[in-house]
Order: sequence, then C-alpha cells, then structure tokens
Amino acid sequence: MAASPQIASMLGRRGKLQLDDLLAALVVDGYVLADDAKNVRMGTRAGRSTVELHPLVLIANAKLTNQLDPGRPLSLEVMTEWLASQAALPYLKIDPMKINAASVTQVVSHAYAQRHRILPIAATPGEVTFATCEPFDAGWAKDLAQMLRRDVRRVVASPLDINRYLQEFYGVQRSIQLAQDAKASGSDSSAALLNFEQLVELGKAGEVGADDRHVVHIVDWLLQYAFEQRASDIHLEPRRETGHMRFRIDGIMHKVFELPTPVMTAVTARIKILGRMDVAEKRRPQDGRIKTRSASGREVELRVSSMPTAFGEKIVMRIFDPDLVVKDFAQLGFSVAEGAQWRGMVERPHGIVLVTGPTGSGKTTTLYSTLRHLATPELNVCTVEDPIEMVSPEFNQMQVHAAIELDFAAGVRTLLRQDPDIIMVGEIRDLETAQMAVQASLTGHLVLSTLHTNDAPSAVTRLLDLGVPHYLVQSTLSGVVAQRLVRTLCPYCKQATTQDPQPWTVLTHGWSIPLPATVFKPVGCLECRNTGFLGRTGIYEMMRLSPRLRGLISAQLDLGQFGQAALAEGMRPLRISAANQVACGLTTVQEILTVLPPIEAFDDIEP
Repeated sequence: MAASPQIASMLGRRGKLQLDDLLAALVVDGYVLADDAKNVRMGTRAGRSTVELHPLVLIANAKLTNQLDPGRPLSLEVMTEWLASQAALPYLKIDPMKINAASVTQVVSHAYAQRHRILPIAATPGEVTFATCEPFDAGWAKDLAQMLRRDVRRVVASPLDINRYLQEFYGVQRSIQLAQDAKASGSDSSAALLNFEQLVELGKAGEVGADDRHVVHIVDWLLQYAFEQRASDIHLEPRRETGHMRFRIDGIMHKVFELPTPVMTAVTARIKILGRMDVAEKRRPQDGRIKTRSASGREVELRVSSMPTAFGEKIVMRIFDPDLVVKDFAQLGFSVAEGAQWRGMVERPHGIVLVTGPTGSGKTTTLYSTLRHLATPELNVCTVEDPIEMVSPEFNQMQVHAAIELDFAAGVRTLLRQDPDIIMVGEIRDLETAQMAVQASLTGHLVLSTLHTNDAPSAVTRLLDLGVPHYLVQSTLSGVVAQRLVRTLCPYCKQATTQDPQPWTVLTHGWSIPLPATVFKPVGCLECRNTGFLGRTGIYEMMRLSPRLRGLISAQLDLGQFGQAALAEGMRPLRISAANQVACGLTTVQEILTVLPPIEAFDDIEP
C-alpha cells in the first residue's frame, strides 16, 4: 500500500481520526463506494452507544465490500494496515506472547495509556515502542520522550487489540496486590485473579493448587489459544528453572511461553484431572482424554499423554478437531486419479489395505475420513485402537487395555464375533495382530490398518519380517498407501516465481517431468502469521496389488525388484506425487525435500 500525501493530509488535519475523514479517504483510495460511505454515516448518526468506538471499528462493523479486492472483506486489520501505510508507520499485529507485560506496564500509567489509546509493547534502556490506533496524534510521543529520556517509537495496531491488552496488562499489578492482600487476611484470593500474567507472578512466589481459579483460567486460556493458532499438539515441558510451553503448528514446533515451576506443576495436575488420570501417580506414563469446546462452539477432543522426566511430568495433548480430522478425499490432497485408486482399494468387500508413514504423517486422518466415507446404515464398522483417537457415532470403537490383556490381537478376535463388515486396526505391531488381520480378511471382511514404513513396497517386507507366510500376504493384501504431510503455501500472500532447475532435478531424479513454467514461493502475511504457509496437505504413494505383484511375493522377496515392478504397474513415488503439488502451486520443492525420506534404490529409474 502506497502512502498518498492527499489522503494523509485529509486524515491528519484534526489530529485524532474522525469517521467522516476516514470514510472520505477510503473512498478516494478506492476501498469503499461513495454510496456505502454515505450509508455508514447515516447509520452511525441514527444509532446509539457508538461514541466510544474507534471510527475504524465502526466501519469494520458495517461489513463493507473491499472494492480493491472483492474476494476479501474490508476487515479491521485490512484498514489498520492501510492506515499505517498512510501515516508512514510500521503496522503490527499484536502478539501478547511476545510482550513482557511486567516490564512495559512500568513505563506509563494505565490512565495515560487509555487516554491516548496507546499500548507499550517493548521497552529497552534507550527506546520504548508504543502501539497506537491514532497515528496522526503524535503530541504525546514528544512529551513522553522528554519525560522518559528515551526514544519513543510508534507502530500502528488494531484499536480492538490495543483496548483488549490495555485491560489485561494493566490489570496484572492491581490484581496481584489484591490477591496478596486477600491471602494475608485469609480470604479467598481466587476472585482477584483475572489474567494469565498474574498466574506467572504468583507462581514465582510459591506453590499454587490445581483447583485454584487462576490455574483453571490458564488451562482454559491454553486450550483456546491453541485452537486459535491451529495447533495440532500442545507440549508442556518441565525444566530445572522454568517450564516450556510449545505448540506444533503445521508440523513445526513453536515456543509459546515459559512458566515458573510451581505453575507448571499445578497446570499439569489440572490437565490430569480433566483427563481423568491419576494425579498422585507421577512415576508411570499415563493416557487420558479431554472433551471441550472451541471459542466458536465446536466440540474438540484432546488425547493427553504424560511422561515422567528428570524435572517432572511432561504433558502432550494432541488436538482432534472433527472439522479438521474428517475430510473428503479431495481435501486430504488426493488427485482425481489417486482418489479413484483409493476408492478402488477400500470399496472392496474383503482384503487388507494398509496406510504407512511415520508418526504425524496424517494416517489417522486418512483412515477416519475413509471410514466415514464407507460407513452406511447397511454396514457394521468396528475399530480397535490404542488409544481411540476420536469418538465417532458411526463406528463401534474398542480401546486397547494392556493391563487386562486386551491387545490388538484380542480385540480383532473379539470383533470377528461381532458380525463386522469393516474392521479398522489401529496398528499392526506384531505377528499375532497381523495373523488376526489376515484371518479377518480371509473370512470375508475388509481390514484397514497402519504400519510404520517409509514407502509402500516396504510394507510387504514388514509383514514377511513379522512372520506372516508369503502365501497369505499374496491372497489378502489389496493395496498399500504411503503418505506424508507437507505445508501448503498461504493463498493470501504466495507469489509467483520461477523454479530453480537444480532442486527440481533432485526431486524428480530419474523421471522425465518438465520444469514448471511458474511456481510459487512463501512470503508471509497476517493470515499465515508471517510464515508463508497455511495448513498442510497429503502426498501419496499408492501401490495396488496386481496379479504380477502378487506373483513376486515370496519368502525371499527382493525389495528392489519388487519396487521396480510396482513402478512398472503404475505406482508413483511420493516425490513425484509431491512434484505435482509443486506444479499446482500448493507447496515448494524446499518444503518437500525436508519431509521426504532419501531416494530408494528402486526409485531411481522411471519405469
């Protein structure tokens, strides 16, 4: 966005922003139609209780169409970014996790910050940075620079964010004092605890309990913040001095916050209570489940796992949002041809279909989405899992319990007496489970399961290594799909570019695939939090067992020969499937090369 002297003069002539001036400037810059601006003016004059609202908020509430970009609404953040460019100041999306609230609130008083609609966000011995939503009102900055004897730097941020964090940050010291006074008098201190930062300060002073209101608050905040950030996993990691809180977002770990040790202990206990785990037992690993709701009201399930470490219990919560876990085949990343191949494997009345890949490669999502596709009132779909990843009303789900000798093999044996049509086994880990899966297939059932192998052909050798006779693998295995997840480029900010031939040659080694004329690169914007990537998609290697491949399966199977035969029968390696995603503009070669395993010997030559 380029600054215009005409618009800057229009906005800054009265110091503080006025609704009429903002609307006129937006019309001049082409964001808003004149009739829409007139309607907003008339609506605000006829309305009530809008005096205290910032004019940007009033315009955003009107939900006008962005005339420069009809595909995106004229949101508050879009207008704030535009306002920053007109004032020739940096734009900032406030991230509370990057602000030291205890430090910045010592710079100016709450009353002063509220009066000028400013928020201190960073303080060093030589400079203080303030976020403002009134960029043309700069008189306070000169006064503060003289009083503080430090340089004052200004950035422009959303007025709603400034108002929100003014209340949170400046409530810390007052609430802590109230809590301390209440403790000294023996009354209930929990009523005074309102903010996340207060918990941190109290944790430094001593032990806090899992049932205290501030601990309940931090756990609620933690879950909601993880949902907002699209996290797939929450990690609480105790250390000697502090505890680390990290999120996994799009497969990448991000540090979120550090907690004092007493706070980490109390938060861990609270999560174990919610997960119906034994709070007193801290020496053994435990598993639990939490069911909650996101801020939008969606029901979300979390799988909780605890592990004893040198400095306390480490907690990992895997988030299963039904809207994210269950997708149709196109949303999973299947091409049209891959979707047809997959349906051909799973829409059979019997046989074994395996999904392979490392932990976190999306196998659960693929299986659940497939079961949802297959589950109809005419079919009995049963699963045995460890643990049950997501409870679904369409399936009959059984949980493995090693303590009572209910393992996968025993579970499948039980399911065979339950008149099933489709059986899903969470994982084939040993010979007994593999034998039961084979038995289920031979007796006319479709069996879906997972294995941990790098590619599809290796699944056959894994079954043979477990001890399954080769003739049973020949007669029961219908197909194998290897998969990975790669980050997808943010559709809002990705930019067209040309592909460097060398990485493309590495990716497509041995295959004659032309260099794409145009690919895209990550840039970073508000939508993707400046990472350049938003979400993930699957890449797949599909091997359907043809008569020729079945004939090659023997007790002394040559994996290289078998893999080349699979390529000749139409299997495309993971990296070739990924190259297609690059050509479609969904991801980058660099992203794929960080995810895929080394090129296998049988993968070198195009069939």
